[in-house]
Parts: sequence; C-alpha cells; structure tokens
Amino acid sequence: MADQKHTDSIKARNKRVLLSCVVVVGGMIGLSYASVPLYELFCQVTGFGGTPQVGKDAGVEVSEKTIKVRFNADVNSGLPWQFKPEQREITVRLGEDNLAHYVAENMSVKPITGQAVYNVTPLKAGQYFSKIACFCFDEQTLQPGERVDMPVSFYVDPAIADDINTQDVKTITLSYTFFKSEASVEANDGNEDQGG
Repeated sequence: MADQKHTDSIKARNKRVLLSCVVVVGGMIGLSYASVPLYELFCQVTGFGGTPQVGKDAGVEVSEKTIKVRFNADVNSGLPWQFKPEQREITVRLGEDNLAHYVAENMSVKPITGQAVYNVTPLKAGQYFSKIACFCFDEQTLQPGERVDMPVSFYVDPAIADDINTQDVKTITLSYTFFKSEASVEANDGNEDQGG
C-alpha cells in the first residue's frame, strides 16, 4: 500500500514537471515569435541600435550649434536598382527641419517593389535623429528604367548637445539599404530579368 502511494506520488510529481516543461517551452516559442516586433518597438522608442525616431515636426527651438550629417546608400544584391544620395553630406543646425534627396533607378525590364531599411551611426545618436517624412516609411515600386527622387525630411534634436554620452558626436551618418520586397519576390517567383 505504501509502495502504491509512493508510486502515485512520483507519477503526480512527474506530471507536474512535464506540465511545467511544456509551459516553459511554449512560453519560449511564443517569446521567440514576439521578439522581433518587440525589439523593433524597443529600438523605435529608445533609438537603440541607431534607429532614428519618427517625428511629426521639429517642434523644438533651433540652436546655433551645428552637426554634420552624412548620407549613405546601399542596395541588396537581389534588387537590380541603382540607389544613391544626391548629396554626400550637409551641415545642419540642431532642431532645424532639413531635406535631403536620394535617387533610385530600376535597372531591370520589369516593375519591382523595394523597401528601404535604415539606421544612424554612431548608434548613440539614433535617439536624437528624427525623420518627419521619408520614402523608407513605405514600399516603393519603380517601373522598368524609372528614375525617381526620394526625399527625406529630418531634424537633429538639440538635446544631443546636452547629453554627456553624445557630446563627442560631430558627424551623424544616415544609412539606407534597399531590399526587394516580398510582394516582388512572390510576383516574379524570384526570377528577375536584368536589364542594361
């Protein structure tokens, strides 16, 4: 009788351990699926990893202090576009609305949709770099041979000069990389005729 109680006790304990393991594994799987959106949200809110802020307008007092902003453009090898900034760098006053232009051209013989991802370096400056309007907020579709101007409106928050961690920052680089969007990949089955 005592052996039966002991066996039942061990079975109950094993069931609790098994249930706990299933809950932990299920929780880990759920967190792994939620980690990308949560990380993106965290980066957007804090500027972590060089993620610029998205602002409505400068809404801050313009400072006499200036900072240099450099522009970089890259294209993923799977996207037959040319993409470059119209200006390599500009000097801006802190808090002032600025407008920079990039140019993209579809070098293929088919319409292609692309999406730009972006970041700011040094990474610690990301929380002070705010984009008001940007081509990177939406997918861009270019017809064969089409060349378009892609503006970005931005400002650098004057608080960057007061932050002890960013007082050494004299230059910020805004970098974009264009990738072929999933819609283009599905529509073309990944087979894209290269032009020119």
